[in-house]
Amino acid sequence: MRVVAGEARGRRLVVPAGNSIRPTSDRVREAVFNALGSMDAVDGASVVDLFAGSGALGIEALSRGAAHAVFVDDARAAVEAIQANVASTGLADRARVARGEAVGWAATSPSRFDLALVDPPYAFDGWHALLELLPADVVVIESDRPVEVSDRWEVLRDRRYGSTVVRIARRLPAPRSTEVP
Repeated sequence: MRVVAGEARGRRLVVPAGNSIRPTSDRVREAVFNALGSMDAVDGASVVDLFAGSGALGIEALSRGAAHAVFVDDARAAVEAIQANVASTGLADRARVARGEAVGWAATSPSRFDLALVDPPYAFDGWHALLELLPADVVVIESDRPVEVSDRWEVLRDRRYGSTVVRIARRLPAPRSTEVP
């Protein structure tokens, strides 16, 4: 697996051994980031890569001009792979790697992000809770099925790539209170 485009284009990425990590294919990453680029959602963005695995999605964002990325995964092997990958691509100065469970991390994150890249194991069923807690303005959701989002999100794009379904959504502003004090 390699970085598709940008300053780290062509650099190889290591993937943790085992069946628990399912890296996003080059084809899907290229399509997702082309769409995000047309939305001007990457250049200069603060990014969080949840269920980061090898870190390929967040590294692709950094390579294409994101200002900073936080990578979150709860597996030690994934954290080690991400650290190796950000170092080998020369992007470590704009990256932070955190070991933790994604929903819990989102609930306690003191930071807000422009873009969240969310690619959990296909069996993940905590979408509702995660999307409610997610401190991000735009989210890329990768799954094996369409993921329903609440009315707090506006779906910008839905695409299927073989067995992978990608939904891009933007958080809507909170409704203004009409109560008079």
